[in-house]
Amino acid sequence: ECSTFGHWEMDCVEGKKGTKKTMLVLTERYTRYEIIRIMKDHTAASVVKALNGIERTYGADFYKVFQSITIDNGSEFSDREGLEQSCRRVGNRTKIYYCHPYSAYERGSNENQNKMIRRHYPKGVSFEKVTPADTRKLEQWINHYPRGIFNFSTSADLYEACLNSLLSA
Repeated sequence: ECSTFGHWEMDCVEGKKGTKKTMLVLTERYTRYEIIRIMKDHTAASVVKALNGIERTYGADFYKVFQSITIDNGSEFSDREGLEQSCRRVGNRTKIYYCHPYSAYERGSNENQNKMIRRHYPKGVSFEKVTPADTRKLEQWINHYPRGIFNFSTSADLYEACLNSLLSA
């Protein structure tokens, strides 16, 4: 079942115009599992730093769990080398793919998840007071939301099952 597990879509959800804090959002394509990191700004350096943090959290499992990441052509994703380069070992941590310009549908799962984020943080809301604890709470809510597409199982259930089968293989 989990043969297509490990391919992610990544995007940024920006706060109120004129404010800096931004959410980095990763969505696993098969399970729709969500990872959200709050960043100090909307720059390529902040995205690489956030991805480094995720890689450190996952440790050696990162390379199996994050086989590829598809992103748009935003300036925050312009440092392809930094995005692919592992912070834990020599070589790459993952393969980065860029969508075609103006083709958000190539990251459809991610765009749908962003709508779930917007339920909690509507457009025009500042993220300046949003903490990592707030984003973890939002992540939990999204990942434990029953979904029709999964027969009303949750992304967390599917993710856990795929993770277990992948890491025990």
